[in-house]
Amino acid sequence: MDIQFDHQGGAVGGHILSYLLEKSRVVHQNHGERNFHIFYQLVEGGEDELLRWLGLERNCKNYRYLVQGSCAKVSSINDKSDWRTVRKALSVIDFSESETEQLFGIIASVLHLGNLEFAADAQGYATLNNNQQLHWVSKLLGIPNKVLQTGLTHRKIEAKTEEVLSPFSVDHAVYARDALAKAIYGRTFNWLVSKINESLANMDSSRKTVIGLLDIYGFEVFNVNSFEQFCINYCNEKLQQLFIQLTLKSEQEEYEMEGIEWEPVPYFNNKIICDLVEEKFKGIISFLDEECLRPGDATDLTFLQKMEEKIAGHPHFVTHKLADQKMRKTLERGDFRLLHYAGEVTYCVVGFLDKNNDLLYRNGKEVMQQSKNAIIKHCFPADEPDSKKRPETVVTQFKNSLVGLTEILTSKEPWYVRCIKPNEAKQPGQFDDVLVRHQVKYLGLMEHLRVRRAGFAYRRKYELFLQRYKALCPDTWPNWKGTAAEGVRCLIKHLGYKPDEYKMGRTKIFIRHPRTLFATEDAFQVCKHKLATSIQAKYKGYRVKEEFLKQREAATRIENCWRGLMAKRERERRAWAVKVIKKFIKGFMTRNQPACVDNSEYLAYVRQSYLTRLNKHLPKTVLQKDAWLTPPPIMKEASWLLQKIYVRYMVRKYIRGITPQRKLQLQLKLQTSSMFKGKKENYPISVCRPFVDTRITLEDINTKILQMIHHEHIKYSVPVVKYDRNGFRPRFRQLIFTQEAAYLVEETKIKQRIDYTSLRGVSVSSLSDNFLILHVTCDDSKQKGDLVLQCEHLFEALTKLSVIADKQNCIKVAQDSVRFDIQPGREGFIDFKSGQESMVYRAKNGHLMVESTRAKSR
Repeated sequence: MDIQFDHQGGAVGGHILSYLLEKSRVVHQNHGERNFHIFYQLVEGGEDELLRWLGLERNCKNYRYLVQGSCAKVSSINDKSDWRTVRKALSVIDFSESETEQLFGIIASVLHLGNLEFAADAQGYATLNNNQQLHWVSKLLGIPNKVLQTGLTHRKIEAKTEEVLSPFSVDHAVYARDALAKAIYGRTFNWLVSKINESLANMDSSRKTVIGLLDIYGFEVFNVNSFEQFCINYCNEKLQQLFIQLTLKSEQEEYEMEGIEWEPVPYFNNKIICDLVEEKFKGIISFLDEECLRPGDATDLTFLQKMEEKIAGHPHFVTHKLADQKMRKTLERGDFRLLHYAGEVTYCVVGFLDKNNDLLYRNGKEVMQQSKNAIIKHCFPADEPDSKKRPETVVTQFKNSLVGLTEILTSKEPWYVRCIKPNEAKQPGQFDDVLVRHQVKYLGLMEHLRVRRAGFAYRRKYELFLQRYKALCPDTWPNWKGTAAEGVRCLIKHLGYKPDEYKMGRTKIFIRHPRTLFATEDAFQVCKHKLATSIQAKYKGYRVKEEFLKQREAATRIENCWRGLMAKRERERRAWAVKVIKKFIKGFMTRNQPACVDNSEYLAYVRQSYLTRLNKHLPKTVLQKDAWLTPPPIMKEASWLLQKIYVRYMVRKYIRGITPQRKLQLQLKLQTSSMFKGKKENYPISVCRPFVDTRITLEDINTKILQMIHHEHIKYSVPVVKYDRNGFRPRFRQLIFTQEAAYLVEETKIKQRIDYTSLRGVSVSSLSDNFLILHVTCDDSKQKGDLVLQCEHLFEALTKLSVIADKQNCIKVAQDSVRFDIQPGREGFIDFKSGQESMVYRAKNGHLMVESTRAKSR
């Protein structure tokens, strides 16, 4: 990672270089290793809704790509916490919601790809078993199901001018599936790096100061070492070689160039190992690529045999076949051993060829180009060159990346931070001497230390050394007329340097011990001070000194006067403070007495303090009656007046803010209150429920009914249950109020019309039921009698009726029983009582019994 800085040292930009992703880890992990962390973070930390959208289950063991290392969960890693960090990071670097969803969809599609299973048909060709996993891959990548299935089970072959689809065997289909998963993840990773680089880009092209940070691989030695460990340890060899060139070798070369005689320090140059791995046509990488590219039955064992033929006798290479009898016991027949600078490592060749091949069938690439996922479309562009040339192998790409990395490092000024692992258990307070000694040895630290000890702590060109320290010698000060080397020799002779403390090179002086240089620097500081003093005395002389003394005396007098004035002001300020404190103490003690000289200022302060606090804690609404601050005794009357004024102001403000609709609603509620407050048990429950214009819309009223009453304007309508006057059977009806009459309607029939002039009154009980009885004038036996109704919106309906029919005073509240007319000369009764549950039934005495539960207080 390159970090760019401005001239003040602040970071202004950055750039990430991606050399080679370990794509094989996507489909295979060694024992004790995990796949890339994002898979586990998504499964363990993803939100439930996100996992449902991705078709994932919250269990890593359900996915083949996540369990091959038997290390799905690690105690030291909190995947859920890391998931939250990733989500936050994506928002910080300006990822849109769409990009984030598409990115997670790609990650989930890789997991579903890993769970695809193939079986052989009657002809031995691969067929897909689990269509559910294929469905999710198709959905997340936006690829038609049929196209994806064909791409995973067939290969496209060009035959002259035709293209033919050749079916895969099961093994080839598994390889094509894994190759596609690796390609999807690898290209998406590169897209992500580019996206992050856009966010980190430095917009100021004039700021180009760069610090590059390189976190190199650690040397890896496991019980079973495969292709990944071979690449990682090869990288360490290259970086160790660069370390030797830039430190140890360059150190000795400088002494040789300057002609300094000293005994060279021997060190191990690992160039022989690097050549063994990377030499053209003769190295292990060349043999590995040759086996991957040649036609025929190339296997991991033929690769091992070729190395045994070509590299036999190399001091840093050995196999089971080439080893002596004693060493052969420690090597399997499929192993080879390299003697690295850090020690011996045994590699198992099983899987080397498969992991080195980075082939993606052209058919798979064409399938991905049909994706509707924007990121996949970017990673697999339709205009990508269709090269017939076989792509470079993984190890060749890795080798070329290391060459580019080496070029960058050699162009910089390197600084090394070597990390020592104190123990294998990663525990504090434990120091393994053998482990640490081994690391110090293979890191080359001992050789580097010996070079530094045998060398010189300080080196500087003659011209610069003489320019700085020439004032220490009378012969070189102020000007030296000879060569710089002769001047330095004269200077160090005067300073008394011993022969073993320095060396004179061709262009530089080399000083061995830091203490020699420190002594020279201390002498220079003393000399510099003396020179400055003598120059000052020479040019200013006695007058300067006399003037200085006069100025110092004047400054002393001014200082005395100023200090006196400041002390006088401080005394006056303190005296004033004492008076104020005394006055407030007396005021507090006499605060409950009438206003006088002693408490006037204190009471003024109390008034001001109360008004200030009151201003910050005024009630927000009229209903906050208890929110008014308690006043001190002296402010009680004023507080009472202010509270009245403020309440009046709040009421006026509330009234002015009421809309006409709200005002009408409140007027209806007020009328309801006058009719039922304190009279009917369930009235308090209705207070918070707003009234509506009507409960049945015109669309829900039958057109025939509308035609029958077309000359009357419908004011209100509500569904009701009507109880027969004989037998009390319930019937569902609609109650409609017009300007002139009330109608009881059954679908397409008007069952009863009640003119408001014939409405004698309305009866309700005092309990929490919803019954109402409309009493009508009944002079003729053919006329229908009173109406017994049950209405869920009782208070709303009766208030509307009282307004429309102007019958505010005809609504009566009965206690236990209500009499109603069945027809002229026949009466019926309704009895009301409270019970455990609401019930309506015909009692033994022939009355209609209405039981209701007590209304809960609000």
